[in-house]
Amino acid sequence: MPLFAANHGTEISLQQRGPPLRAAVSTGMSACMADIAFIGLGVMGWPMARHLVAAGHSLRLFNRSPAKADRFAAAYGGTPADTPATACEGADALVTCVGNDDDVRQVTNSAFQTLPDGALFVDHSTASAGLARQIAAANPRLHCLDAPVSGGQAGAEAGQLTIMCGGSNAAFAAADPLMQAYARMTGHLGPAGSGQLAKMVNQIAIAGVVQGLAEALHFARTAGLDAAAVVDVISRGAAQSWQMDNRARSMIEGRFDFGFAVDLMRKDLGLVLDEARSNGARLPLTALVDQFYADVQAMGGARQDTSSLVRRFS
Repeated sequence: MPLFAANHGTEISLQQRGPPLRAAVSTGMSACMADIAFIGLGVMGWPMARHLVAAGHSLRLFNRSPAKADRFAAAYGGTPADTPATACEGADALVTCVGNDDDVRQVTNSAFQTLPDGALFVDHSTASAGLARQIAAANPRLHCLDAPVSGGQAGAEAGQLTIMCGGSNAAFAAADPLMQAYARMTGHLGPAGSGQLAKMVNQIAIAGVVQGLAEALHFARTAGLDAAAVVDVISRGAAQSWQMDNRARSMIEGRFDFGFAVDLMRKDLGLVLDEARSNGARLPLTALVDQFYADVQAMGGARQDTSSLVRRFS
Protein backbone atom coordinates (compact mmCIF):
# COMPACT_ATOMS: atom_id res chain seq x y z
CA MET A 1 0.00 0.00 0.00
CA PRO A 2 1.72 3.22 -1.11
CA LEU A 3 2.21 5.89 1.53
CA PHE A 4 2.59 9.58 0.89
CA ALA A 5 3.69 12.07 3.55
CA ALA A 6 1.54 15.17 3.75
CA ASN A 7 3.24 18.51 4.37
CA HIS A 8 1.73 18.63 7.87
CA GLY A 9 3.40 15.35 8.74
CA THR A 10 0.32 13.14 8.56
CA GLU A 11 0.64 9.94 6.60
CA ILE A 12 -1.80 9.55 3.75
CA SER A 13 -2.67 6.04 2.66
CA LEU A 14 -4.31 5.16 -0.64
CA GLN A 15 -5.64 1.68 -1.27
CA GLN A 16 -6.85 0.41 -4.62
CA ARG A 17 -9.91 -1.83 -4.52
CA GLY A 18 -8.39 -5.22 -3.97
CA PRO A 19 -8.24 -8.12 -1.54
CA PRO A 20 -11.10 -9.46 0.60
CA LEU A 21 -12.27 -7.46 3.60
CA ARG A 22 -9.57 -6.65 6.10
CA ALA A 23 -10.25 -7.23 9.78
CA ALA A 24 -12.09 -4.35 11.43
CA VAL A 25 -10.32 -2.56 14.25
CA SER A 26 -11.76 -2.01 17.72
CA THR A 27 -15.41 -2.31 16.68
CA GLY A 28 -16.02 -5.97 17.43
CA MET A 29 -17.46 -6.55 13.96
CA SER A 30 -16.56 -9.58 11.88
CA ALA A 31 -14.12 -9.11 9.01
CA CYS A 32 -16.69 -10.74 6.73
CA MET A 33 -20.02 -9.59 8.15
CA ALA A 34 -21.23 -6.45 9.89
CA ASP A 35 -24.56 -5.32 11.29
CA ILE A 36 -24.96 -1.87 9.73
CA ALA A 37 -27.48 0.91 10.25
CA PHE A 38 -27.73 2.63 6.86
CA ILE A 39 -29.43 6.01 6.70
CA GLY A 40 -30.16 7.87 3.47
CA LEU A 41 -31.40 5.85 0.48
CA GLY A 42 -31.11 8.57 -2.15
CA VAL A 43 -29.51 8.53 -5.57
CA MET A 44 -26.13 7.64 -4.05
CA GLY A 45 -27.16 5.84 -0.88
CA TRP A 46 -29.46 3.31 -2.54
CA PRO A 47 -26.77 1.65 -4.71
CA MET A 48 -24.19 1.86 -1.92
CA ALA A 49 -26.55 0.04 0.43
CA ARG A 50 -27.26 -2.50 -2.30
CA HIS A 51 -23.53 -3.24 -2.63
CA LEU A 52 -23.25 -3.72 1.14
CA VAL A 53 -26.08 -6.29 1.09
CA ALA A 54 -24.42 -8.06 -1.86
CA ALA A 55 -21.17 -8.21 0.14
CA GLY A 56 -22.98 -10.12 2.88
CA HIS A 57 -23.63 -7.41 5.44
CA SER A 58 -26.87 -7.10 7.43
CA LEU A 59 -28.61 -3.72 7.08
CA ARG A 60 -31.11 -1.84 9.23
CA LEU A 61 -32.58 0.87 7.00
CA PHE A 62 -33.87 4.35 7.69
CA ASN A 63 -34.93 6.92 5.13
CA ARG A 64 -36.81 10.17 5.56
CA SER A 65 -39.41 8.70 3.21
CA PRO A 66 -40.20 5.35 4.89
CA ALA A 67 -41.69 3.88 1.71
CA LYS A 68 -38.25 3.96 0.09
CA ALA A 69 -36.75 1.86 2.90
CA ASP A 70 -39.65 -0.58 2.49
CA ARG A 71 -39.02 -0.82 -1.27
CA PHE A 72 -35.31 -1.43 -0.73
CA ALA A 73 -35.96 -4.15 1.83
CA ALA A 74 -38.45 -5.86 -0.49
CA ALA A 75 -35.98 -5.79 -3.39
CA TYR A 76 -32.66 -6.54 -1.69
CA GLY A 77 -33.19 -7.34 1.98
CA GLY A 78 -32.62 -5.43 5.18
CA THR A 79 -34.88 -4.33 7.99
CA PRO A 80 -36.65 -0.95 7.83
CA ALA A 81 -36.55 1.09 11.05
CA ASP A 82 -38.92 3.78 12.29
CA THR A 83 -36.17 6.13 13.51
CA PRO A 84 -32.39 6.49 13.25
CA ALA A 85 -32.16 5.56 16.92
CA THR A 86 -34.06 2.32 16.34
CA ALA A 87 -31.83 1.48 13.37
CA CYS A 88 -28.70 1.90 15.49
CA GLU A 89 -29.65 -0.27 18.46
CA GLY A 90 -26.80 -2.75 18.83
CA ALA A 91 -25.35 -1.96 15.38
CA ASP A 92 -21.66 -2.42 14.60
CA ALA A 93 -21.67 0.61 12.32
CA LEU A 94 -23.74 3.58 11.22
CA VAL A 95 -23.35 4.65 7.59
CA THR A 96 -25.03 7.88 6.46
CA CYS A 97 -25.50 9.45 3.05
CA VAL A 98 -27.69 12.52 3.48
CA GLY A 99 -27.84 16.06 2.14
CA ASN A 100 -26.13 18.70 4.27
CA ASP A 101 -24.93 19.71 7.74
CA ASP A 102 -28.44 20.06 9.12
CA ASP A 103 -29.39 16.59 7.87
CA VAL A 104 -26.27 15.05 9.42
CA ARG A 105 -26.98 16.76 12.74
CA GLN A 106 -30.60 15.64 12.74
CA VAL A 107 -29.64 12.03 12.05
CA THR A 108 -26.77 11.83 14.52
CA ASN A 109 -28.68 13.57 17.33
CA SER A 110 -31.09 10.63 17.21
CA ALA A 111 -28.82 7.80 16.08
CA PHE A 112 -26.02 8.39 18.58
CA GLN A 113 -28.46 7.86 21.45
CA THR A 114 -28.42 4.10 20.79
CA LEU A 115 -25.22 3.48 18.80
CA PRO A 116 -23.04 1.29 21.07
CA ASP A 117 -19.67 2.34 22.44
CA GLY A 118 -16.84 1.45 20.05
CA ALA A 119 -19.13 1.44 17.01
CA LEU A 120 -18.12 2.92 13.69
CA PHE A 121 -19.71 6.06 12.19
CA VAL A 122 -19.06 6.63 8.47
CA ASP A 123 -20.56 9.77 6.95
CA HIS A 124 -20.65 9.76 3.14
CA SER A 125 -22.54 13.07 3.04
CA THR A 126 -20.83 16.12 1.58
CA ALA A 127 -20.88 18.48 4.56
CA SER A 128 -18.60 20.96 6.29
CA ALA A 129 -15.21 20.03 7.68
CA GLY A 130 -16.14 21.90 10.86
CA LEU A 131 -19.11 19.62 11.47
CA ALA A 132 -16.95 16.52 10.97
CA ARG A 133 -14.47 17.82 13.52
CA GLN A 134 -17.24 18.67 15.99
CA ILE A 135 -18.82 15.21 15.73
CA ALA A 136 -15.51 13.42 16.22
CA ALA A 137 -14.49 15.59 19.17
CA ALA A 138 -17.87 15.27 20.87
CA ASN A 139 -18.08 11.49 20.47
CA PRO A 140 -14.75 9.93 21.49
CA ARG A 141 -16.57 6.69 22.34
CA LEU A 142 -17.14 6.14 18.58
CA HIS A 143 -14.83 5.67 15.60
CA CYS A 144 -15.88 8.60 13.39
CA LEU A 145 -14.93 8.90 9.72
CA ASP A 146 -15.96 11.69 7.37
CA ALA A 147 -15.93 10.01 3.97
CA PRO A 148 -17.48 12.03 1.12
CA VAL A 149 -17.48 10.36 -2.28
CA SER A 150 -16.79 11.24 -5.90
CA GLY A 151 -17.98 9.39 -8.98
CA GLY A 152 -21.65 10.31 -9.14
CA GLN A 153 -24.60 8.00 -9.52
CA ALA A 154 -22.84 5.97 -12.21
CA GLY A 155 -19.90 5.32 -9.88
CA ALA A 156 -22.22 4.34 -7.05
CA GLU A 157 -24.19 1.96 -9.25
CA ALA A 158 -20.99 0.33 -10.52
CA GLY A 159 -19.34 0.18 -7.09
CA GLN A 160 -16.52 2.36 -8.38
CA LEU A 161 -16.56 5.41 -6.11
CA THR A 162 -13.55 7.36 -4.95
CA ILE A 163 -13.81 7.97 -1.19
CA MET A 164 -11.89 10.71 0.65
CA CYS A 165 -11.58 9.96 4.37
CA GLY A 166 -10.80 11.92 7.50
CA GLY A 167 -10.51 10.43 10.98
CA SER A 168 -8.29 8.24 13.11
CA ASN A 169 -6.26 5.36 11.77
CA ALA A 170 -8.52 2.99 13.73
CA ALA A 171 -11.67 4.46 12.18
CA PHE A 172 -10.29 4.13 8.67
CA ALA A 173 -9.06 0.58 9.31
CA ALA A 174 -12.53 -0.41 10.53
CA ALA A 175 -14.39 1.35 7.71
CA ASP A 176 -12.25 0.34 4.75
CA PRO A 177 -13.49 -3.27 4.54
CA LEU A 178 -17.07 -1.98 4.37
CA MET A 179 -16.29 0.72 1.81
CA GLN A 180 -14.58 -1.76 -0.48
CA ALA A 181 -18.07 -2.95 -1.42
CA TYR A 182 -18.61 0.23 -3.46
CA ALA A 183 -15.17 1.85 -3.80
CA ARG A 184 -12.61 1.92 -6.55
CA MET A 185 -10.25 3.98 -4.39
CA THR A 186 -10.20 4.88 -0.72
CA GLY A 187 -7.86 7.51 0.67
CA HIS A 188 -7.10 8.26 4.33
CA LEU A 189 -6.11 11.91 4.20
CA GLY A 190 -5.69 12.88 7.83
CA PRO A 191 -7.68 13.63 10.99
CA ALA A 192 -11.38 14.42 11.25
CA GLY A 193 -12.49 16.92 8.62
CA SER A 194 -9.77 15.97 6.13
CA GLY A 195 -12.18 13.96 3.99
CA GLN A 196 -14.53 16.92 3.65
CA LEU A 197 -11.61 19.24 2.84
CA ALA A 198 -10.45 16.82 0.13
CA LYS A 199 -13.98 16.77 -1.34
CA MET A 200 -13.78 20.56 -1.51
CA VAL A 201 -10.54 20.26 -3.49
CA ASN A 202 -12.36 17.87 -5.81
CA GLN A 203 -15.24 20.30 -6.37
CA ILE A 204 -12.90 23.24 -6.97
CA ALA A 205 -11.12 21.27 -9.69
CA ILE A 206 -14.38 20.10 -11.30
CA ALA A 207 -15.89 23.59 -11.37
CA GLY A 208 -12.89 25.02 -13.22
CA VAL A 209 -12.76 22.17 -15.72
CA VAL A 210 -16.49 22.34 -16.55
CA GLN A 211 -16.32 26.10 -17.09
CA GLY A 212 -13.26 25.70 -19.30
CA LEU A 213 -15.00 23.01 -21.36
CA ALA A 214 -18.13 25.17 -21.69
CA GLU A 215 -16.07 28.09 -22.97
CA ALA A 216 -14.13 25.84 -25.34
CA LEU A 217 -17.31 24.46 -26.92
CA HIS A 218 -18.77 27.96 -27.19
CA PHE A 219 -15.60 29.16 -28.92
CA ALA A 220 -15.63 26.22 -31.33
CA ARG A 221 -19.20 26.96 -32.37
CA THR A 222 -18.60 30.70 -32.68
CA ALA A 223 -15.54 30.02 -34.86
CA GLY A 224 -17.64 27.88 -37.21
CA LEU A 225 -16.05 24.57 -36.27
CA ASP A 226 -17.77 21.22 -35.83
CA ALA A 227 -17.51 21.08 -32.04
CA ALA A 228 -17.97 17.29 -31.88
CA ALA A 229 -15.19 16.74 -34.42
CA VAL A 230 -12.88 19.07 -32.51
CA VAL A 231 -13.55 17.21 -29.25
CA ASP A 232 -12.78 13.90 -30.97
CA VAL A 233 -9.33 15.24 -31.80
CA ILE A 234 -8.38 17.20 -28.68
CA SER A 235 -9.70 14.56 -26.29
CA ARG A 236 -6.72 12.46 -27.34
CA GLY A 237 -4.28 15.15 -26.25
CA ALA A 238 -3.47 17.27 -23.21
CA ALA A 239 -7.00 18.76 -23.06
CA GLN A 240 -8.53 15.37 -22.21
CA SER A 241 -10.51 15.16 -18.97
CA TRP A 242 -13.29 13.10 -17.41
CA GLN A 243 -15.67 15.97 -18.11
CA MET A 244 -14.68 16.06 -21.78
CA ASP A 245 -15.01 12.29 -22.16
CA ASN A 246 -18.36 12.08 -20.37
CA ARG A 247 -20.06 15.44 -20.87
CA ALA A 248 -18.84 17.14 -24.05
CA ARG A 249 -21.25 15.34 -26.39
CA SER A 250 -24.30 15.92 -24.20
CA MET A 251 -23.29 19.57 -23.81
CA ILE A 252 -23.12 19.92 -27.58
CA GLU A 253 -26.54 18.27 -27.88
CA GLY A 254 -28.05 20.37 -25.09
CA ARG A 255 -28.94 17.41 -22.86
CA PHE A 256 -28.72 18.03 -19.11
CA ASP A 257 -31.50 15.97 -17.52
CA PHE A 258 -29.12 13.64 -15.65
CA GLY A 259 -26.07 13.66 -13.42
CA PHE A 260 -25.02 15.88 -10.53
CA ALA A 261 -27.50 18.72 -10.07
CA VAL A 262 -26.57 22.39 -10.15
CA ASP A 263 -28.31 22.88 -6.79
CA LEU A 264 -25.99 20.32 -5.23
CA MET A 265 -22.90 21.84 -6.81
CA ARG A 266 -23.87 25.27 -5.45
CA LYS A 267 -24.30 23.72 -2.01
CA ASP A 268 -20.83 22.20 -2.28
CA LEU A 269 -19.23 25.39 -3.58
CA GLY A 270 -20.86 27.26 -0.71
CA LEU A 271 -19.02 24.94 1.68
CA VAL A 272 -15.80 25.55 -0.27
CA LEU A 273 -16.11 29.33 -0.16
CA ASP A 274 -17.03 29.33 3.54
CA GLU A 275 -13.95 27.24 4.31
CA ALA A 276 -11.78 29.51 2.15
CA ARG A 277 -12.95 32.58 4.05
CA SER A 278 -11.94 30.78 7.23
CA ASN A 279 -8.52 29.50 6.14
CA GLY A 280 -7.49 32.41 3.89
CA ALA A 281 -7.37 30.49 0.60
CA ARG A 282 -7.91 32.69 -2.47
CA LEU A 283 -10.39 31.14 -4.91
CA PRO A 284 -11.33 33.79 -7.50
CA LEU A 285 -12.22 31.31 -10.27
CA THR A 286 -14.31 29.14 -7.93
CA ALA A 287 -16.26 32.18 -6.72
CA LEU A 288 -16.88 33.25 -10.32
CA VAL A 289 -18.07 29.80 -11.42
CA ASP A 290 -20.35 29.67 -8.39
CA GLN A 291 -22.03 32.83 -9.69
CA PHE A 292 -22.27 31.30 -13.17
CA TYR A 293 -24.13 28.38 -11.60
CA ALA A 294 -26.45 30.91 -9.97
CA ASP A 295 -27.19 32.16 -13.50
CA VAL A 296 -28.09 28.61 -14.56
CA GLN A 297 -30.41 28.29 -11.55
CA ALA A 298 -32.12 31.54 -12.62
CA MET A 299 -32.54 30.03 -16.10
CA GLY A 300 -34.48 27.12 -14.57
CA GLY A 301 -31.58 24.68 -14.50
CA ALA A 302 -31.44 23.99 -10.75
CA ARG A 303 -31.87 20.23 -11.21
CA GLN A 304 -29.86 19.94 -14.43
CA ASP A 305 -26.40 18.40 -14.60
CA THR A 306 -23.48 20.67 -13.77
CA SER A 307 -22.43 20.61 -17.43
CA SER A 308 -25.40 22.92 -18.06
CA LEU A 309 -22.95 25.81 -17.51
CA VAL A 310 -22.72 25.84 -21.30
CA ARG A 311 -26.33 27.12 -21.44
CA ARG A 312 -25.05 30.56 -20.47
CA PHE A 313 -23.60 30.86 -23.98
CA SER A 314 -26.83 29.97 -25.78
